[in-house]
Amino acid sequence: MKIKEIYNLYTKHYLVDTDTRKIRKNTLFFALKGENFNGNKFALKAIELGASFAIIDEEEYKTHDNIILVDNVLKTLQELANYHRKKLNATIIGLTGSNGKTTTKELINAILSKKYKTSATIGNLNNHIGVPLTLLSMDTNTEIGIVEMGANHQKEIEFLCSICEPDFGYITNFGKAHLEGFGGIEGVIKGKCELYDYLQKNNKTAFVNPKDNIQVEKTKKIKTIPFKDDIKLKEVNPFVKLSFNSVIITSNLIGKYNYTNITISCTIGKFFKVSDIDIKEAIENYTPDNNRSQIIIKSTNKIILDAYNANPSSMRAAIENFYQIEGENKTVILGDMFELGKSSLTEHQNIVEYVESLNFKNTYFVGEIFAKTNLNKNIFKTYNALQEHLKNNPLKHQSILIKGSRGMQLERVLHLFN
Repeated sequence: MKIKEIYNLYTKHYLVDTDTRKIRKNTLFFALKGENFNGNKFALKAIELGASFAIIDEEEYKTHDNIILVDNVLKTLQELANYHRKKLNATIIGLTGSNGKTTTKELINAILSKKYKTSATIGNLNNHIGVPLTLLSMDTNTEIGIVEMGANHQKEIEFLCSICEPDFGYITNFGKAHLEGFGGIEGVIKGKCELYDYLQKNNKTAFVNPKDNIQVEKTKKIKTIPFKDDIKLKEVNPFVKLSFNSVIITSNLIGKYNYTNITISCTIGKFFKVSDIDIKEAIENYTPDNNRSQIIIKSTNKIILDAYNANPSSMRAAIENFYQIEGENKTVILGDMFELGKSSLTEHQNIVEYVESLNFKNTYFVGEIFAKTNLNKNIFKTYNALQEHLKNNPLKHQSILIKGSRGMQLERVLHLFN
């Protein structure tokens, strides 16, 4: 079956699913495959649960008239998403970068939704599957779509751009993330700048932070819209407070690094003619969740939970911010950073030395990589070892920063502070 025919089926309900545990009535089910699963096996179940059609690529599972056989399910999903993108009248904003993508995406969506019918990437579904699903979640009423694009290798952003075809693009920053896959920081810059390459080739526009020399240098041949220069940082203690025009905004976001995320969001809001009051309301009503810079009170402890992910750039920024905010009895609990390749031990050692220089009251380092650094105290090779220590030596009346890569799941320590 050709993409046009599958698209005609899709437009009857504008629904696509890939998981029979979350199947919706009248959806198109795409039987994706992975190392440990084969969606083809669940095609018939999807039909029985209410899917209108199921798309498969293994002939033995074509056991129903509404099961459609294609050469490659994933490729078909991606082609369908791009076909749909071409049919949409929506303006698409593409977003990538090493740190802050999801928060920035959420802020932009909160602001633009004040005036427009928007649709944005859910959570961090930002890869070769997530981007197609994001596009296919948009319908004919969508006016602006915000598409987050993640990558850990070169050529991935280029491919995602070919699917979502952004009209505007923004790169949050170039940090030490996924160094193993990108082959070092220069590889990170090259990989992220594939968004700029697309914008230049297709005569589209980039939003640019004029204080980021890499952004400025890499966008010399592209149409650009710079950050608004009348957005001023007032304080960060612990929340980011800023002003622009005659409006004062007090956000629920911590860390000076979030000032940049708020600034680009305000810039995009003003470009699309959202009022100052609506921008203020959108930002002040946005509260981070999902282990991203959340402030949590547990018994006598005040906790900054930033355990969604970590790399050397975001780790250092979080520690620096934590050091600068007011408060006594500060404790840091840091977990391993993953996907750093050959520089992994060096980057962990750098973090250890930086933390040591700040003289926090308590420091705890967790994970097999931190355990290899030149530090003799408060090193815990496993989470269970840390947990046992904290049970026997409970923390009370502390300000606590919890930061680590997703695989460390450091949010598990929260129950120890009740």
